[in-house]
Amino acid sequence: MRPMLAATATGIPAGPEWVHEVKWDGMRILAEVVGGRLRLWSRTEREVTVAFPELAALADLGHDVLLDGEVVVMVDSVPSFEALAERLHVQDRRKAATLAARRPASYLVFDLLRLDGIDLIGRPFAQRRASLEALGLAGPHWQVPPTFTDGATLLAATAEQGLEGVVSKRLDAPYRPGRRSDAWLKTPHRGTLSVVVGGWRVEEGRTDTLGAVLVGVPGPDGLVYRGRVGSGLSGRAGAALLADLRPLTTSASPFATEVPGVDAAGTTWVRPELVADVNSLGVNTSGRLRQPSYRGRRLDLTPADLADGPGEGTAGRGDLTDIPKGGDHG
Repeated sequence: MRPMLAATATGIPAGPEWVHEVKWDGMRILAEVVGGRLRLWSRTEREVTVAFPELAALADLGHDVLLDGEVVVMVDSVPSFEALAERLHVQDRRKAATLAARRPASYLVFDLLRLDGIDLIGRPFAQRRASLEALGLAGPHWQVPPTFTDGATLLAATAEQGLEGVVSKRLDAPYRPGRRSDAWLKTPHRGTLSVVVGGWRVEEGRTDTLGAVLVGVPGPDGLVYRGRVGSGLSGRAGAALLADLRPLTTSASPFATEVPGVDAAGTTWVRPELVADVNSLGVNTSGRLRQPSYRGRRLDLTPADLADGPGEGTAGRGDLTDIPKGGDHG
């Protein structure tokens, strides 16, 4: 099953039919427990159980469940997608255990889709949420954060705390697997965009150091060029990305729109298969990203997913002091 997605809000909705949750900077995960066995699934239905050994004890809940939530890694008391990125591709159990011990992830659960064989997706969110809270989920690396009735105040609080934003949900809405619905509305603070990498260039004067990547977004006629990203590629991040790009080398540009000569010069083209997140100040009049910086790979997304937008995480009704402050808070 693919998770339900949130549409972008034009303003925080108000009224008794809405509740509001913190929007987290993490990876969307469905957690399935059947017969005492835990399996974790990404938004694209890729199994990632091995990557998060700290969540293994969810198998001992005493119920068969299908949970929806967000896995985050905290750095300086706020979620860091960059810190999470090194966990997303891990398939070796020993390496996963080492990474989990060094910087553990937490699973922030915000929905319950199945309970002891009973499908809940057609029930209103208010009922699903009540059933989720009744489970009493609390563990060393997982929790059910609160929801809030005052979305505007939550938005201000998340901005102050450096969190990603707010997701607002209608209490009467069923769960719509794999669909983007205006029953869930996201209001992010930061300009993060998921893009497809179409080419790379080495750093000037070097032959083995990544200097920039050329990126785009899917359009009706193919990949639309959005510019060149060089910031954020130093050190291990750039080396890891370059290692992933080399096997994708191809002879022709994958972009359907024109790439300026100054950008195309010296570029090694790649098949448009790799998705990454970048921060930017929006786009200029030419459709290019303004001051973009690389954040990390998105192994939970494929280029086909970008027509629906990037994955969005949510969590948790309570006082604003209930917003998790980070650390090993799960």
